[in-house]
Amino acid sequence: MARLFGTDGVRGVANQDLTAELAVALGAAAARRLTRAATAGRRLAVVGRDPRASGEMLEAAVIAGVTSEGVDALRVGVLPTPAVAYLTAAYDADFGVMISASHNPMPDNGIKIFGPGGHKLGDDAEDRIEELVRQGPGERPTGAGVGRVLDADDALERYVRHVETAARTRLDGLTVVVDCAHGAASVAAPLAYRAAGANVIPINAEPDGLNINDGCGSTHMESLRSAVVSYGADLGLAHDGDADRCLAVDAHGRTIDGDAIMVVLALAMQESAELTRNTLVATVMSNMGLHLAMREAGIEVRTTGVGDRYVLEELRAGAYALGGEQSGHVVLPAFGTTGDGIVTGLLLMARMAQTGRSLADLAAPMQTLPQVLINVAVADKATVADAPSVRDTVAEVEAELGDTGRILLRPSGTEQVVRVMVEAADEDTARQMAARVAQSVSAES
Repeated sequence: MARLFGTDGVRGVANQDLTAELAVALGAAAARRLTRAATAGRRLAVVGRDPRASGEMLEAAVIAGVTSEGVDALRVGVLPTPAVAYLTAAYDADFGVMISASHNPMPDNGIKIFGPGGHKLGDDAEDRIEELVRQGPGERPTGAGVGRVLDADDALERYVRHVETAARTRLDGLTVVVDCAHGAASVAAPLAYRAAGANVIPINAEPDGLNINDGCGSTHMESLRSAVVSYGADLGLAHDGDADRCLAVDAHGRTIDGDAIMVVLALAMQESAELTRNTLVATVMSNMGLHLAMREAGIEVRTTGVGDRYVLEELRAGAYALGGEQSGHVVLPAFGTTGDGIVTGLLLMARMAQTGRSLADLAAPMQTLPQVLINVAVADKATVADAPSVRDTVAEVEAELGDTGRILLRPSGTEQVVRVMVEAADEDTARQMAARVAQSVSAES
């Protein structure tokens, strides 16, 4: 039987893959697994969501499951994923649930579960919750033992006060265009940036339940690039549907991706002696340009598998201060237990305000090498990726690239495809090398 949890919670088409019945079962199983130990007073779960229409249904279902196990549900409404993680700790809740499919299109939705303190669950905890879902409900409480539903009227205010501490300097004089993806950032991001002093021009900040991520946000940055140039803004920031990501645009309309953002922040933290052991944590998908920039600055890069959960694991294991992904997930343990796009945006603008330098200038050390990605459909992704002929071709390409590039071959975590990624000093070389490897993968399938 396929594993219920993916790389970031349980996700699928709402009301088809992710049904109300499954949401009830997940809420109940999380309540049983994460509140098993006796606690003083009543047990509590924080529940939040992004604004997509199916979130209303799934929120009600999760709350039904939680309260059926005698756990009170504290409803915080539409808020970013990192807000729910933070509030899980701030309200001293037993666990938290965020209902969101992040950057996915509107018909999708997902359920992410945070343990005590707002930390993402490990594989063992997820496996146990899956087991409880399949077992079905046990003996349930009755009468006064049934959980109650509460509303947190101060949730947004508490979260904004929390993220304000990230800026450490006023942002007066900076004009920023913020693409909220018609998502969970639509209220919180403009509020937080204005509170820090920035002049904020929000776009795509009118969610109606159906328009989340629709041609906007961090996966569709065309409108943000145009807006930054037309308004003459200092920069633009793009969030995804649940605001745990942040990508940026400089004053000329050029995209500043997660790798470049990490370079800016790593150099700033190195300067202020906040970069623990002079180390940055990144995934294997980060461009080689990031590694070269960090090598030049004397900063070590620790590399993990793809997914912010692996970045988080490495950050916690080494007590490091900064990590992230090219996609815009940037994690700073000093400010939260998960990636927070609004914190990232505040820190970028604070660096601009502190130095008086433009974003383009700050990001200049990151020189992106041309990168080519080819997805090859296969019958068995694990077997094909490990075939001797494929390994031989990869070894040949690696030898030809030497120190001027790199190759990454990995089976997809969600599809029957093998991803071939090649970086090289020029795009033609990258394309030729990637095509060679893709051909060998295809020949084995």
